[in-house]
Parts: sequence; C-alpha cells; structure tokens
Amino acid sequence: MHILISNDDGYSARGIQALAAAMGAFGEVTVCAPEHNQSGASNSLTLQMPLRATEVAHNVFAVSGTPSDCVHLAFTGLLRSKPDLVVSGINSGANMGDDTMYSGTVAAAVEGFQFGVDAIAFSQIDRGWMELESAARVASDIVRQFLERKSSGEPVLLNVNIPNMPYSVLSGVQVTRLGRRHSAGGVFEEIDPRGEKVYWLGRAGDPKDQGPGTDFYATAHGFVSVSPLQIDLTQYSQLSPAATWFDEALPGREGA
Repeated sequence: MHILISNDDGYSARGIQALAAAMGAFGEVTVCAPEHNQSGASNSLTLQMPLRATEVAHNVFAVSGTPSDCVHLAFTGLLRSKPDLVVSGINSGANMGDDTMYSGTVAAAVEGFQFGVDAIAFSQIDRGWMELESAARVASDIVRQFLERKSSGEPVLLNVNIPNMPYSVLSGVQVTRLGRRHSAGGVFEEIDPRGEKVYWLGRAGDPKDQGPGTDFYATAHGFVSVSPLQIDLTQYSQLSPAATWFDEALPGREGA
C-alpha cells in the first residue's frame, strides 16, 4: 500500500511527522506538504505561477503552494504511481462544523478523494501538539480499522477530530455529523507602521449546533469524532422552487 500524506501546517510540522511515522506501519509513505503554514487555505489551487517541489528527505517533498496544490501535484505528475490512500494532518487545532469549509487540512483530503481514492483528515482539538503521541496512535487505529472493515466500492472521505487527551482516557470513537457555529466575530482594526489602516479577521464564532450526534458534542465528551463528508454542494430541496424563479428565455431575448 502506498499512502500519501499532506497537511496545512507545513512539511516540518510535528503533526505530520508523527502521522508519517504512524502510517509507516501500513506500507510505503510519501509526504507532499507545503513549504510554509497554509492554515485556512481551503481548496485553493495556485494557477498564476509555477510550483516548486523540493525533495528535502527521502520521499518528503516541500511544495511552494497550498495543501490542494500538494495533493494535486502528487497525483498528476510528481509520483510514479497513484497512492492508495491519502491522509492529512495531524492538524494543530480542530476542524469541526463550519471550519471544514476553510480548512487546508480537510482540503488536502478532499483533493485526494476527488482523484478517486479514500482520504482521511486528522486534527487535534486544541492547538500546541499536546498529547500528540496519543493522537498519532488514534490515527493508526482509525486507519487500521478502516482498511480492515471498509468494503470495496466508492471512495470515502472522513474528517477526524481527536481530543488532546491521553490515549487511555479517551471515551472511544463516535461517527458524527458536522455541527454549526455562530457567525464569526468582528474584525480588529490597526494602523500599520506606514500609517495605513489594516484589519485582522475576528475569531471563529462559538458553537451553535452542538447537540448529541455532532462533532462538537462528541469531542467535548472525550470521544474521537469521525465525520463522513461529501463534495456535492447541490441543495436538492431548492431545485423545484428555483425552477419557478427564472424564465427559460432571458429577458433580452423575448420575441427573438
């Protein structure tokens, strides 16, 4: 088995090093990750400039781009063979609820999923790499059980969030849906050294939908949260209503 590993914290981050070491038990590992921190990069691709990929160690590539760039590059030319599994992380900080829309960690897994392979994103709830060894052990357990029990068929995309707790006191694993947050806080204004106004984005909103069954609820109660994700953004319930909002002909073409 060939496992491709990426992240958004950068190729030298402690989380990806721990994840790569854990994944070595399952087969060949290739790391393809950003040169620098790309947190919040979401699914962006670099289209206006070339990418540089430097092999900084055996099968470890540092890429001058986003997490999506890294996985895309790996699949479309950097690697000699298509990976069997993509894993991303271990991220320093949670990627739950609405956060998944912005997460570079999740985006790396999404990119692998779109290339037709199973993909799993791993994140720790709190920043700072506390209990990282425990998180790496959880990642190993999740991958092992997934490989053993997943039936053949369509590729699967999983988002995993791990409490920063010793392995022995974790409550277990719960399969969850994504919760929701309140709107983000307001921006912070500052004056830079040149006297120009600049803005810092406000912090993420507090959890809004955090009831039983959500990723927020599971991790708050000491469980590892595993959320199956999909890419189809179509709001099917609005297809019929939307059909009544618009004429078949454009206004400027009436009578043409």
